[in-house]
Amino acid sequence: MTLLRATLRTALSALHRNLLRSALTALGVVIGVAALVAMVSVGQGASMAIQAQIRNLGTNVIMVLPGATTAAGVRSSAGAVSTLSVGDGRALARALVGVAEVSWVRRDVAQVTAGNRNWQTAIQGSPPSFAAVRDWPLKSGRFFTQSEEDSAARVAVLGQTTVAELFAPGADPLDAIVRIKQVPFRVIGVLGRKGQTSWGQDQDDVVIVPFNTAERRVLGATVLGSVNMILLSVGRTGDIAWVVEEVRRLLRARHRLAEGQVDDFTVRTMTEMFETSLAASRVMAQLLAAIASISLLVGGIGIMNTLLVSVAERTREIGIRLAVGAKTRHILAQFLVESVLLSLAGGLAGTVLGVATATAIGRFAGWPVIVSVRAVVLAFAFAAAVGVLFGVYPARRAARLDPIVALRHE
Repeated sequence: MTLLRATLRTALSALHRNLLRSALTALGVVIGVAALVAMVSVGQGASMAIQAQIRNLGTNVIMVLPGATTAAGVRSSAGAVSTLSVGDGRALARALVGVAEVSWVRRDVAQVTAGNRNWQTAIQGSPPSFAAVRDWPLKSGRFFTQSEEDSAARVAVLGQTTVAELFAPGADPLDAIVRIKQVPFRVIGVLGRKGQTSWGQDQDDVVIVPFNTAERRVLGATVLGSVNMILLSVGRTGDIAWVVEEVRRLLRARHRLAEGQVDDFTVRTMTEMFETSLAASRVMAQLLAAIASISLLVGGIGIMNTLLVSVAERTREIGIRLAVGAKTRHILAQFLVESVLLSLAGGLAGTVLGVATATAIGRFAGWPVIVSVRAVVLAFAFAAAVGVLFGVYPARRAARLDPIVALRHE
């Protein structure tokens, strides 16, 4: 213990004699640790934000979209022709036991007016089951009923972005009249906030009306009952794979697709998107960490160079210590401790700087930031390891000096 205290005291004294050089040497480690902590924190925050957006879409939701079609030898791209219908949605609801709710969507963009304000937004026609499938709560009011759907009632539920654009701040939109393509609708509800999707679409910029109303009074349809999307909510997440296969089988049978013929629809799940996004965010976080680690290695090289210069400057001092009885291991320990102290000091300062930088980025850019304790500990440990790794060679070089040669050094 006495030897350790003496070694620490000697190392600190040597670093203090050249304080500016010690600070500049540690700067490389400071920058490396700060970059590592900041990049990992921002990367994890972005990953969590993407995951939250996908959860908002519903991890147990299955989407069925129109696919590519072939007619008279001409092949159209996916979505060019609607190959899905209300009948498909109702058939899936009847046949699939593992499905909790089924809904469908017909969507277009139109101008909406309220008083002297107007706003171009997405007009969506859906049955009442849409709110349950999307697990989309209401901020105020209510969703339309099945009787309003059957009678094609002119009622509407607004997203919060649409409310903000059509009504003055603080105004209550309930029971207000909005016009969609000059057709008056009574506002009966305001949806809770969902935010943006992972691909940047504002989910709250929408007006939802009964499907029959949208088809007959607002959007129209070349073929009655055609839809842009069918949504299915699965009761248990573990049933998703089975339900997807059943959806494909039933739709192929309904669309009379022969064996070997390509599906004229596409089935997607939020679970797939979630896993893909999670894998991409992990790769990005690892890439950022690898880039930041290069800065740490550069800092370690700086420490090694400085210690090599220090060995050359203190050759006579080393010779005197060896001559009065210091062992090789004592000289080795002194320079190794100096290297580790420089790395740890740089690691501590870099951790503080990294947390501050990540917080500043989050506030300035509006990004979520998660300062991971694990990332901080790993960065700090890596800094200490860099100190040991790059301090070994200068320490061994100092410890192997011949005392007689060292005493003659000028």
